[in-house]
Amino acid sequence: MLDFWHPSPVAQRTTMSNSITVNSRKYDGSLSRSWQCEVVSRTQHAIVLKGVFDETVNHGDLGTIEQGTVSIEYFSELLWFNVFRFETPRGELRNYYANICIPAKVGDCNVDYVDLDIDVVVWPDGRVAVLDRDEFDRNISKYGYPDEMVEKVEATVNYLLELRSPSSWIEHFAA
Repeated sequence: MLDFWHPSPVAQRTTMSNSITVNSRKYDGSLSRSWQCEVVSRTQHAIVLKGVFDETVNHGDLGTIEQGTVSIEYFSELLWFNVFRFETPRGELRNYYANICIPAKVGDCNVDYVDLDIDVVVWPDGRVAVLDRDEFDRNISKYGYPDEMVEKVEATVNYLLELRSPSSWIEHFAA
């Protein structure tokens, strides 16, 4: 169904815009949320972005994310996860957040990815939590996730939990 989401080598980019739109999608391709970021760096298969929360967000699992919170965001066309490093408006580490997702499509003006529901969060004190497993389980039926993809999601969650260190997660985006 989503053949266009499979990664392919990125052509040389001649246009380097400093602003980019991030689109988080559901498995059926519908837009879940969208936001603007600045490009920090690009490699052949990955991009690092910087976003700032323009309003306070109350999140059921993450608590209150203050307006002005900075998000350093790592996306890859090869990996089944992306990573967000949240810093408070005062510059303190708030948490790391890994979305399990189909590898992103990175263009000159946008990043599109399909969020597969499960997230792994690491708090500054080292606590690790897996979030939204119930949503993933519901969406297996709702969207008809293929068995192969469900296995890839579970393997990715286990891999991130084994690494446990967000700096190890981020190293994957350097190549």
